[in-house]
Amino acid sequence: MVVYRPVATPGPWPTLVFNHGSTGEGNQPAWFKFTSASPEVGRYFAERGWQVVFPQRRGRGQSDGLYDEGFEADRSRYACRPERSLPGVDRAIADLDATMAYLRQRPDVDTTRPLIGGVSRGGILSVAYAGSQPQMFAGVINFVGGWVGDLCPAADEINPVAFRRGAAFRKPTLWLYGDKDPYYSLQHSRQNFAAFEAAGGTGQFIALPAPAGGNGHFIHTERTL
Repeated sequence: MVVYRPVATPGPWPTLVFNHGSTGEGNQPAWFKFTSASPEVGRYFAERGWQVVFPQRRGRGQSDGLYDEGFEADRSRYACRPERSLPGVDRAIADLDATMAYLRQRPDVDTTRPLIGGVSRGGILSVAYAGSQPQMFAGVINFVGGWVGDLCPAADEINPVAFRRGAAFRKPTLWLYGDKDPYYSLQHSRQNFAAFEAAGGTGQFIALPAPAGGNGHFIHTERTL
């Protein structure tokens, strides 16, 4: 777990739990062991009095266990079928259950108003998890969230299903998406948001221009955001 915390104020601090994404197509096992964090997000919130924690789910970074969030049977890549992909959401939610149980015991965490957020697969996971624990968080920040890219033929049978799980969360959710995202087009992402709202979810969807370099999947790295 990577932690960013304020230096000017003593804890306990209000805490943002920020969840990492996937590893592209899931066909590079060496990438599973890279520790994932978003320094721009960590610094932004720490400068404003928040602690930010970046948990590493099972099999990611230095966490033990098997990384198994919806692979094909031969583990050659992420699956693009609901029956294999969606159980990966359940596994990630179980990992977050363990994370939150641990954080509630930490003396540096103010448990009265936590936020949850994430990028890409971590963004959709944060929305879904908030729906499973609707009283736990003060809000959700979803950067370019989705479980499988929209080039997956079954994306419309996977991403809206996971997002609808978050509809039980009645507090604010913020959906931030970038133009020219190679994984999640704005059209697909707006459809996911519409499915979330139709299921009873509430939130704000903001479409942003692509950052320098032209890849809207990395809007969370923009300090000017």
